Amino acid sequence: MVINLSGIADAILSGESLIGEQPFGVVLADDLCINPDGPGVLAQMAQLYKQFRCSIVAVMEVPEDQVHKYGVIAGQTISDDLIRVETMVEKPAREDAPSNLAIIGRYILTPDIFDLIRNTQPGKGGEIQITDALMAQAQRGCVLAYKFKGRRFDCGSIEGFIEATNYCYDKLYAR
Repeated sequence: MVINLSGIADAILSGESLIGEQPFGVVLADDLCINPDGPGVLAQMAQLYKQFRCSIVAVMEVPEDQVHKYGVIAGQTISDDLIRVETMVEKPAREDAPSNLAIIGRYILTPDIFDLIRNTQPGKGGEIQITDALMAQAQRGCVLAYKFKGRRFDCGSIEGFIEATNYCYDKLYAR
């Protein structure tokens, strides 16, 4: 098997020398998240980090026929918007998905993730998947999934980019 080191986990690992032993946020640029009624998604997650001191992933419900596009989680419900992750699968087939709660491009990670990434075997697509490293972290401690407040646009697709552009235009100029 050829190892492809071009995934998110490799990008995260490349920042280790800058981050050191601090928790840190990860924002994937193809996910635009807007919360017009309050703090942004990462700010919401930072507040949760202050309380729980563990890695946190942002999640949202997606249609079941879309789960194959995402990392998908399931776990123990703590509150309406917070789940302790017990299982996590990268881009599962619909029948293998543990739920329809998909990870979107916002993470707060604790620095022990670096060693976990280094010790993770290649997964989907021959890449070392951040989902697999986070699953190892969940088994050893705690990873929380947060159903954020706000709206997410998939700007990695033409339709999502157009939808985000129209939404932002309407909010800024069509008052």
